[in-house]
Amino acid sequence: MRHEIGPGNRHNFKEKMAKASDVKSGNILRFNGELVQVEEFLHRTPGNLRAFYQARMRNVKSGKLVEYRFRVDEEVEICRVETSDYQYLYEDGDALVVMDNNTYEQFNIPKMLFGKSVRFLKEGMNVIIAFESDEPIMAQTPSHVELEITYSEPAVKGDTSTNALKYATVETGVEIKVPMFINQGDKVKIDTRTGDYIERVK
Repeated sequence: MRHEIGPGNRHNFKEKMAKASDVKSGNILRFNGELVQVEEFLHRTPGNLRAFYQARMRNVKSGKLVEYRFRVDEEVEICRVETSDYQYLYEDGDALVVMDNNTYEQFNIPKMLFGKSVRFLKEGMNVIIAFESDEPIMAQTPSHVELEITYSEPAVKGDTSTNALKYATVETGVEIKVPMFINQGDKVKIDTRTGDYIERVK
């Protein structure tokens, strides 16, 4: 399965010139020679001054936040990226080794591209990765994963409320908060973006 953001392919990272008024949140721009992803793009009209766009962007490689004011008619380079599904195979130092599900080719992807959600990745899970030519520039884990509880205090009998929480460790070694009725050996669904428990998987 392939996920596309505009046309192109992994070895053909396309760019087009556009006006600032064409930019939307989520777009990837080439800004000052670097690739940035637009997190916020707001139209401003301050009093008698000319309208402009206030942009908040994040450098896709360093993660650094960039803020900039674009003129309404300012030319920008919007990059069109294609992303694909890869299978996570194993950890290799500061990188994760993944395999293209179509060609079986393997790649080393820096852990930092996945952000904090990398803590919940288990070997065999699918991840989404975007490349510029042969260099990975973005990586995304599944938004939800199912993991087994490898350690927790014994469940409180009869307590089925989700308000009272306790600490538990999942099979990737991460400690999360779960309801009191969760037992060691249970499988739970977790939001990888926040680390929050969602539900017990039956």
